[in-house]
Amino acid sequence: MRALDPDVVDAVYTAIEPSLPVPDDDHPLGCHNPRISDRVCFEGILTRLVVGCSWETAEQLIRYAASDTTLRARNNEWVAAGIFDALADEAIAAYDRIIELDLSECSIDGSQHKAPCGGPGTGPNPTDRGRSGWKWSLLADRNGIPIGWATDGANRHDVILFEPTLAAGHQRGLIVDIDTLHLDRGYDNGRVRGHVADYRIDDLVCAKKRTAATAHGKLPVPLGMRWPIERTNSWLSNYGQLRRNTDRRIELRLAQLALAIALIITIKLIDWRNRWSPTH
Repeated sequence: MRALDPDVVDAVYTAIEPSLPVPDDDHPLGCHNPRISDRVCFEGILTRLVVGCSWETAEQLIRYAASDTTLRARNNEWVAAGIFDALADEAIAAYDRIIELDLSECSIDGSQHKAPCGGPGTGPNPTDRGRSGWKWSLLADRNGIPIGWATDGANRHDVILFEPTLAAGHQRGLIVDIDTLHLDRGYDNGRVRGHVADYRIDDLVCAKKRTAATAHGKLPVPLGMRWPIERTNSWLSNYGQLRRNTDRRIELRLAQLALAIALIITIKLIDWRNRWSPTH
């Protein structure tokens, strides 16, 4: 998977290294074990996100360079410090500066996935026989770059996550530049239109109701400009820990989503560099 390419890992770790918490190595007896390097722990965290395995398996995949308890503790430490949220913000800002976000046609949609361990922020998934699941809602630009997101239980309607998703994009100062917002037909109601008016988005396009089938079979359902968000959801679903999340805390799931988004944007930036500076 591209997220495990050395170029991608090096770029992302270089971005987060300056903001990592400074370890407290003071020990009254001076006999504690040496601290495992942050780079090794980052590779273990990244491996778990991509593969979707347990911490014990992640320890094995990085050839026992760090124990599962160390990986879990370091991940919790970085989540508490907001490292991955800041990384996603930096990735979005870098993309906007280098390539430029295209906010002429934006879209919002949700995606449901498994959460077998349950916990806050999960709920019975109506598309998975009522099993425990979670959902994310994304706001993406014309090219599918996420600029805002929110999460909740899989039983929450997309409309409930609509305003928090817009609010996340508003916090980054990007809502004001949206020209047209494309939504699925499930969003076509007064509550959504009220939120759109509150954020001063002038043009809202909701998918129309499906037409009746013809004698030659069902007519195709046009996605219009909603296909970028569908593609972005597919990109994120490739990450095993997002597709089947085993964490029980909301902040951990949000951090994983932010890290995956930062990885996707980093890959886009590396591809852009390779295209325009192939000799770099």
